[in-house]
Amino acid sequence: MRPTPFTTRAVLALGLAVAPVACEAQQRPGQGREPTLPVPSITEYRPQSTLVVPEHEVPRARFPVVDIHGHPPALDNRADIERVVSEMDRLNIGVMVQARPSSGARLRSQIEAVREAGYADRFVFFASLDLDGVGPGSGARIAAQLEADVAAGAVGIGEIGKGFGLTTRKADGTRLEMDDPELDVVWETAGRLGIPVFVHTADPPEFFEPLDYANERWLEMALFENRRFNDPSRFPAFDDLMAERNRMLARHPNTTWILAHMGWHTHDLARLGAIFDEHPNVLAEVGAVLYDLGRQPRFAAEFFSKYRDRVLFGKDSFQPDEYPYYWRVFETADEYFDYYRDYHAFWKLYGMDLPDDVLRALYYENALRIIPALPTAALVGQ
Repeated sequence: MRPTPFTTRAVLALGLAVAPVACEAQQRPGQGREPTLPVPSITEYRPQSTLVVPEHEVPRARFPVVDIHGHPPALDNRADIERVVSEMDRLNIGVMVQARPSSGARLRSQIEAVREAGYADRFVFFASLDLDGVGPGSGARIAAQLEADVAAGAVGIGEIGKGFGLTTRKADGTRLEMDDPELDVVWETAGRLGIPVFVHTADPPEFFEPLDYANERWLEMALFENRRFNDPSRFPAFDDLMAERNRMLARHPNTTWILAHMGWHTHDLARLGAIFDEHPNVLAEVGAVLYDLGRQPRFAAEFFSKYRDRVLFGKDSFQPDEYPYYWRVFETADEYFDYYRDYHAFWKLYGMDLPDDVLRALYYENALRIIPALPTAALVGQ
C-alpha cells in the first residue's frame, strides 16, 4: 500500500522524535569524562593483563630456518663465528645470510674466516653496493664490482639500506631515485648472474606521517629522532618512494627481488599481494614486522597460505632471545601475548597457527629456490 501524506508525515515526525534518544544511547558511561586521579604518562602506564589462556612457548623452530636477513657480528674471527653458530643451533637456524654491508677485501676476508672455522655450510654472504655519488658510468663500475664479489662467493645483493631513495645523493647533489636508469645495468647483472637483490625501501609509513597523538608509532618517533621522515622539505613521501621502487621492479622482470620488511606493507597486506600478483619475480621477508602480523593472525595466515612461495623468513637485528616470538606467532594459536619491544606496539600478539607446508616454505624452501648456492647440509631431511 502506498503511504498516504499523513502516514509519511507521521513517520518523519516519529524519526525526529526518536533521533535525540538514539544519539544519547550512543554515549557510553564515562565516555568523554576526565579522570579524577593524576594521569600517568604513556611510558608509565603498563597494565598487567589478568587474562588466563593457554600458552605455548616455542624456543626452537619446528623446521630448520634460513635467516635471509641476518645481522650477526662481523664474521671475521673464530670466537664470534662459534658464538653465533651456538645460538643458531639452539634456535634451529640452519643457515644465516650475512646482510651487513660488505664488499671487496672485507667480504673476501669474512668468507675465508667462516671457511677456516669450518662453518661454510652455515653462512652465506650478500654483497653491498656503493651507491654514493652516482653519475655517468657509475652503473658499469658498480656492476663490475658486483661480478667480482659474486666470483669471490657472494650469493646476492643486499641489504640495500633505506638511504637508497631517502637520503643517498648523486654526484650532482640531487637525490638518487630508486629507478634511476644509471643503475639498470646493476640490476640486469644481478639477473644474469641469477642472484637476488635484497632491498629495504623507506620505513614504516607512520614515520612519514605527522607526529601527533593519532599516530600509533608516536612513542617510537618521540624516542628516536632519526625515525622521523615527515618533513617534506627533507624527505620524499612514503608513496613516492613506493612508486619509485615499483617502477624499478617493473623494469627488471628477469631479476629476483626481495622486499625487506615485507615492503613495509604489513599494515595493508592486500597492497603487497597486488605487487606479488603483478611481479612474479618479487618476494618479501618478515624482519621486524611481527608486531603487524601478530595483530591480524587470521588474515595474515590466509595471506601466507595464498602466497606461500613468496614469503621468506628474516629477523633483522641479531637478538637471539627475540627469535622465539616469531616461532610462537607462526607456529601456535596462542592469544594475547606480549611483543618484545613495547615502543613498536601497544597491542598484543596472536598466533597465526600456520600449517607445516606453509612453515617449511617460509622457513627454508623459498630461500633454497631463489639462492641456488645456498648450502643444504643443515636443512636436508626435513
